[in-house]
Amino acid sequence: MADYEDAPRAALDWHRAGKGAALATVIETWGSAPRPRGSQLAISEDAELVGSVSGGCVEGAVVAEALDAMGDGRHRVLEYGVSDDEAFAVGLACGGRIKVLLEPVGGTLSPDLLGELLARKARNEPVGQVVDVATGAAHLLGPGDGLDARLRGDRSDFEPDGQTFVTLHAPPLRLAIVGGVHIAQALVPMARAAGYAVTIIDPRDAFASEARFPDTALVHDWPDETMVAFAPDARSAVVLLTHDPKLDDPALQIALASPAFYVGALGSTRTHAKRVDRLQEAGLDETAIARIDAPIGLDIGARSPGEIAVAILAAMTQALRKG
Repeated sequence: MADYEDAPRAALDWHRAGKGAALATVIETWGSAPRPRGSQLAISEDAELVGSVSGGCVEGAVVAEALDAMGDGRHRVLEYGVSDDEAFAVGLACGGRIKVLLEPVGGTLSPDLLGELLARKARNEPVGQVVDVATGAAHLLGPGDGLDARLRGDRSDFEPDGQTFVTLHAPPLRLAIVGGVHIAQALVPMARAAGYAVTIIDPRDAFASEARFPDTALVHDWPDETMVAFAPDARSAVVLLTHDPKLDDPALQIALASPAFYVGALGSTRTHAKRVDRLQEAGLDETAIARIDAPIGLDIGARSPGEIAVAILAAMTQALRKG
């Protein structure tokens, strides 16, 4: 998704520099469309492009329409077919169709609204850009305005009325791993490839070291303090791997009180039963304790650290996408 994340910024920057600008958004797809719903492309009056709505196969036509929209200030809904040959050129087996919403900045797309959207993104706040595709009227949604389900699935989609499209701009997914152990070494690169910003939490410097986890955020404070600062939200997963109740349990209690979409803890069925007893003694109720994925990960018969890491990431993905 990174290829179109800067499209709103580019569109606003061009407008503020005195250029015409437009923002194109994929709002509907059929078949093997090259880009998913919510993909965005910014176009300047000089035909500069940031982002993508089709992988290149129809963008020339979108640019031509964008220049017209900059002239009259009106939004447009465009529909294109992608032939099999065009689809193959951008890496797909067969073609499809896409529908694109085109909004001229300074016309139906307010620069003030775009500026507020970017300000919220800069604060890592989830924000939805809401457009009535018939009228072009637009506004923003924030936390508490019905974004929770979309945040779990990264979904840009139509509202039930079939006329109101919401483009989701979600903050990055985050993963807190308690315990810089061998499974964590396998999990970190996998999670990063899946789009997570990863933090390793372990007060033991020998475990959470730069040599073991290059280019990874490392925190050497006690997990309970760090988990409070990490503040898990609906875009966060928490994985506990130390096998040490002194490290795992305090962090686990904080994670279970948060809206984190996934909380998993390493350990056998017997180990988890002892963990449940400790958490019950600490005052946690059955509902909270039942949120723990333990033994951790999907049951795929994993044995090696790499296989266990695959199982954990699969369980995280299932929780994120399916709830």
